[in-house]
Amino acid sequence: MTTTETVRIAEVHDTTLDLAAHEKAVADPRAGAVVSFQGVVRDHDDGKGVTLLEYEGHPSAAAVLREVAEEIAADPDVYAVAVSHRVGVLGIGDVALVAAVSTAHRAAAFAACGRLVDEAKARLPIWKRQVFTDGSEEWVNCP
Repeated sequence: MTTTETVRIAEVHDTTLDLAAHEKAVADPRAGAVVSFQGVVRDHDDGKGVTLLEYEGHPSAAAVLREVAEEIAADPDVYAVAVSHRVGVLGIGDVALVAAVSTAHRAAAFAACGRLVDEAKARLPIWKRQVFTDGSEEWVNCP
């Protein structure tokens, strides 16, 4: 399979993310392991209470996410990859990032999913505005 066929989902959008859909997308009869990850909005950061996050993405964000997914999919141990990042206003408990990877064995699946999440967080041109309980706010990961 080509990496294009192996990358089942690579999206950036403003709608709710569905972990089960990502896990289903990477299903493969050869897979003995599917590892998934959800990045969830928490109610604190660096000792301050958080009320909401707003993610804003550059127009190239979807293309960068696909590039990251294809790099992970190029690993011969990886059968399939699915990853999405949400933009817009998210409340506490909302899911901002979903990733799933299938492989034959769990160690490879954990490693590949970890690389997928780490590379997406490092390279995606998506910026986060945090609004704190004291009314202050800050932008994170801005160039």
